[in-house]
Amino acid sequence: MCLIITAFAAVITTLIWYLTAAAKDLNLGWLALMFWGASLMWTVDGFFCVAAGEPFLDLSANDALLGMVIVLCGLAAWVISLLLRDPRHRLSSLIKRA
Repeated sequence: MCLIITAFAAVITTLIWYLTAAAKDLNLGWLALMFWGASLMWTVDGFFCVAAGEPFLDLSANDALLGMVIVLCGLAAWVISLLLRDPRHRLSSLIKRA
């Protein structure tokens, strides 16, 4: 289930990155790469599960929860990078006003 959730997040993020004009300012390419990397990681894990005699996909609730946590951690890292970069200079203008 982790693979399905992260691959879905990767596809959605990639489509938004490709179709949105402000994607470069918002660093959506970095977010898409994080999700594609996670999808690749879960794909390799699936191959090792098959080699060990287990099913390729684990469809349990715990695995779905893990997939959601992975997506939330990726989004949190992306938001932190946005706050640090401040591409639209909104945070720095708030600090100057105070």
